[in-house]
Amino acid sequence: MAATTAQFPDLRDRPVLVTGGGSGIGAALVEGFAAQGARVSFIDIAEAASRDLAERISATSAHAVAFYHTDLRDVGNVKSTVAAIESDFGAVRVLVNNAGWDNRHEFDTVTESDWDDSQAINLKQMFFVAQAVAPLMRSAGGGSIINFSSMAFMLNIPDIPVYATAKAGIIGMTKNLAARLGPEKVRVNAVMPGMIATERQRALWLTDESMAAMVARQCLKHVLTAEDLVGPTLFLASDCSASITAQSIIVDGGIL
Repeated sequence: MAATTAQFPDLRDRPVLVTGGGSGIGAALVEGFAAQGARVSFIDIAEAASRDLAERISATSAHAVAFYHTDLRDVGNVKSTVAAIESDFGAVRVLVNNAGWDNRHEFDTVTESDWDDSQAINLKQMFFVAQAVAPLMRSAGGGSIINFSSMAFMLNIPDIPVYATAKAGIIGMTKNLAARLGPEKVRVNAVMPGMIATERQRALWLTDESMAAMVARQCLKHVLTAEDLVGPTLFLASDCSASITAQSIIVDGGIL
């Protein structure tokens, strides 16, 4: 699907932070916000690809896109990186908690290390990035936090027990943070993608047969790509959704 052509004028010049923005869905989101004229920064652990992405988008965007190399599993690094972003960009008004890692695990062989590492990447870091950014949003008079979950935990898939647990937890966290931060004019919502055919998914797990089977279950008969997540995320970031919080938007082509 082509990148969204919708325009959200209120996002122009607005400071936006995307985690896991160096590839896949995150890269599409970085590009989508930059196309709106937002002042975009993103965090990723993959340095070379992220620098290339920032340079490519910055060549045509209204504002230079800034990449910050950070391991989100380290809470101290998260805090210092958010402080650096505030110094460079001002108060973050939009946080897209996109970073995650969807490794497969067999239930009988999951180790404590597997569990802890997956929860650190997929759930823990989202909470602490939000915690670090919330004071900036308060100082700016409000903001929007968008947490990326997944519809995968609703499909009874057998080989993602740790990942599915984290993604379910994100929905609970989203609703709790919405209640806590709403009085301070900070909205918190979640996006739940379906099967998104990113380069990583195609390389590791997706086949022509599996994609065809998923499309057959969808109401909309096309393979979903990272660009399909851009429009819903821009909407939740913009003032168009000013009265929407504690909600989860499923983007799956109509399976659920």
